[in-house]
Amino acid sequence: MLKGRSLVEPGDFSIDELEALFRLAEQIEEDGAYLRESCRGRLLATLFFEPSTRTRLSFEAAMLRLGGSCLGFADPGSSSASKGESLADTVRVAACYADAIVMRNPKEGAALLASRYATVPVINAGDGGHHHPTQTLTDLLTIKRLRGGGGRTLGETVAGLSLGFCGDLKFGRTVHSLAKALARYTGLRIVFISPPELRVPEYISRGVLAAAGVEYQETGSLETVIGGLDVLYMTRVQKERFFNEEDYIRLKDSYILTAEKMEAARQDLIVLHPLPRVNEIALELDADPRAAYFKQARYGMYVRMALLASILGVVSC
Repeated sequence: MLKGRSLVEPGDFSIDELEALFRLAEQIEEDGAYLRESCRGRLLATLFFEPSTRTRLSFEAAMLRLGGSCLGFADPGSSSASKGESLADTVRVAACYADAIVMRNPKEGAALLASRYATVPVINAGDGGHHHPTQTLTDLLTIKRLRGGGGRTLGETVAGLSLGFCGDLKFGRTVHSLAKALARYTGLRIVFISPPELRVPEYISRGVLAAAGVEYQETGSLETVIGGLDVLYMTRVQKERFFNEEDYIRLKDSYILTAEKMEAARQDLIVLHPLPRVNEIALELDADPRAAYFKQARYGMYVRMALLASILGVVSC
């Protein structure tokens, strides 16, 4: 049962709970009327201390499609945080008005702190370079839908797959969360593609993947490995995570996926991206049937609908 539970990191839900959540999301996708109005009278507080488009809008769309309402802010400057209010007090107050809280904060660990003070469930919408668990749910559902089929579970779907992560792997919370979630499954292989300065942290590569027995490799060349991938997860180099603009300028164009590079890829490859895209995927690829990042964004709404309905207790999951 997910009723009343917070989601701070991907491991907060068991594999069986994730499977139930994905089945619910698939049911919502297939039946547009399912769960409509189920959250009538419920309120979701969206507290975004950091810019967001897809995550914030998809949560708001999810709640509205469930018949509920939203309140909150998308700019910390319009909240009492600008006056020096502590995060603990902010979430305590929000919990007085809302039935659940979705929060994005630039500080690692902020979501965990919020979950300890709020009297309602807290959903982590990104805490610095740490975790982004609902993007992970989105990514996993997308892989299951596009590489699964036949009623296969996620575990059955990812067994035997080669998944590549390309770009900013040092600061990319979506990469960290997804890699950590995938480490719970067996039979898959991960390839990390990045410049040396943006390598995936060792607490992920060794502390999580190697400790779980997951095969992985690190390389600086996309061209040499793209032909062996089943899933390619592109990421942007995040300007907001750099302390030195010169380093950002030097690294920002490290990997640009083009139609020419895709000629070496498998015909059934799926290309994912948590978005926003800057220039790491050429616009010409949007017409390629292997480009799945806009489908991925829509799956994000379905899985967030399933998550909200579950933690608010309108369905049993």
